[in-house]
Amino acid sequence: MPKAAPDTSSHFPLATRAVQSLPPGTRGALVHRAPLTPGHPITASWLPPDAQPLRLGQILLRWEPAEAGWNVTARLGLAATEVHLASWESAKDDWPDLVRPTLHEVRGLCSALAVASSALIRSLHLDTP
Repeated sequence: MPKAAPDTSSHFPLATRAVQSLPPGTRGALVHRAPLTPGHPITASWLPPDAQPLRLGQILLRWEPAEAGWNVTARLGLAATEVHLASWESAKDDWPDLVRPTLHEVRGLCSALAVASSALIRSLHLDTP
């Protein structure tokens, strides 16, 4: 009997799924929250393979078993494309703590860029017809 597609609407703590292979029928895990402190979980949800491209600032994680641990990759959504953000080869089972600083910093930089862009557009009156 084929497995049901994973629930793509519910958020989960990444650490609870990080030592299992990606479920079939997913493109990866979309990061929703990446707090800096390990006491607060990174939250994510499964992204189906037919999902729209990542929006500006969204981060997608994929991982696969390696000889020693997990090979983890991150992709970042930009205004018009997705780019490779980072790779962690042969990461140990606690890899969410390894990637946490990168996720936190990139999400913060993207938020700051969005605010600065909005301020610039408003200051130049580009938001009015």
